[in-house]
Amino acid sequence: MRPPHRFDPVDLLTLHGIRTFIRDSSARGGVVFFALLYGLGAAFSSGMVLISSIPGGYTLTVLWSGGPGTSFWNYPGLLLVAPWGVVSAPFFPTVAMVVVSVGVGLGMTVAFLLGVQLVRDRRRFAGTPTATGTIAGLTPAMITLVTLGACCSTTAAASAGVGVVALVTGTTTNNLLLNNWFLGVFQIVIVWVALLAQELLLVVYTGLFTKRGADTPSMRPVPVDRRSILGGALRAALLVGGVLWSLSMLAEWTTVPPSSASAGLWFQWIVQHQLLALLAIAAALFPTGTWSALQVVRQRARPLLVGSLLVAGLTVLWSPPPLSSWGLDGLVNQVLFTLHAPASWGTVSPGGLSGLALGFRWLFEYALLGGFAVAAALVPHRTFGPLRWSSAGRARATSPPAGVPSPSVPGPFAGPSDGRVVDPVNTGTSASQGP
Repeated sequence: MRPPHRFDPVDLLTLHGIRTFIRDSSARGGVVFFALLYGLGAAFSSGMVLISSIPGGYTLTVLWSGGPGTSFWNYPGLLLVAPWGVVSAPFFPTVAMVVVSVGVGLGMTVAFLLGVQLVRDRRRFAGTPTATGTIAGLTPAMITLVTLGACCSTTAAASAGVGVVALVTGTTTNNLLLNNWFLGVFQIVIVWVALLAQELLLVVYTGLFTKRGADTPSMRPVPVDRRSILGGALRAALLVGGVLWSLSMLAEWTTVPPSSASAGLWFQWIVQHQLLALLAIAAALFPTGTWSALQVVRQRARPLLVGSLLVAGLTVLWSPPPLSSWGLDGLVNQVLFTLHAPASWGTVSPGGLSGLALGFRWLFEYALLGGFAVAAALVPHRTFGPLRWSSAGRARATSPPAGVPSPSVPGPFAGPSDGRVVDPVNTGTSASQGP
């Protein structure tokens, strides 16, 4: 009998489960097909490929620079003029399109394989969350199609995806079109995060999606009840808010060059944005592992950890004067501005956002991330409890064979000598080493 399976974050971040699933299914051709299908669609929709009748032969030009003040990330680029049309390939937009296409190819291939397998084995999967599996498998393509081709060229101004990206990151459409490198980064990050969600699907339900008789770790699916739904919704909200909050820093770089930014802006970018975003993303993807890491840090540097989370969370909720004049802003600052409060109260303009877009940012970025950081600093035990409601557990451990020592987990996860792991959140229960 093989030793109990241990969750490996490196495998998750490198999409080991997706790659293994595709390899075992002999579906590499599907990845190529979906990647080419998406890549061609993005190229045509963005204007990188234009079909037209042009007299003359073939001309291939390498563009090394567009002159002072031009978008340096587009160079070197290729320009092909042919009798049937024009193909333009600026450097970074082309790289971004290829990376996103590969990600969509991976996600769509897994989604197709899961759909076919679940349809074929309906009886075997009776009572299991098949609908959830299919939807999660389609997640990368759904998210990517929102910004189809937006990263490829500034001619994508008619694409609704550019406006969506501008709204959720707190900038303007015109600014993104002038700095189209951000759209490429946005698409790459969003697709990768969506693939991580799909990878977690395969990890949680690995016994369902592997071939019969395969030597796989025994995982116990999460029971679908009110607690698991609420826990999953909270993790999804933290993941979405964390990713968008982190990317909004890059959006600000399109208007404020980092080289000329003040110390206050750098504090905002590093402490307010990245610290809170990384905490939210880690807690959403690895609630147990993040809890463990925080416990270790609390034991060694409790004042530093608690102080950092409190400062970051509280200033995102409200940055009182004179902090607001140094480049920091919070939820209360922007709400006061919309209520036409005096500037002496520390009001800060929310920029060009209004309506639903502003409400979305206030709720999922400022309020959620700031409040989560404060709660994690003050009452971490209760804060991480709901996140664990949707975590998958391994099936009951069996006795190890003779000569094999019982597994134990160091640090905050150390359990009894019989190899069981004590759940650090739900005391008295056994926890898995899953995400």
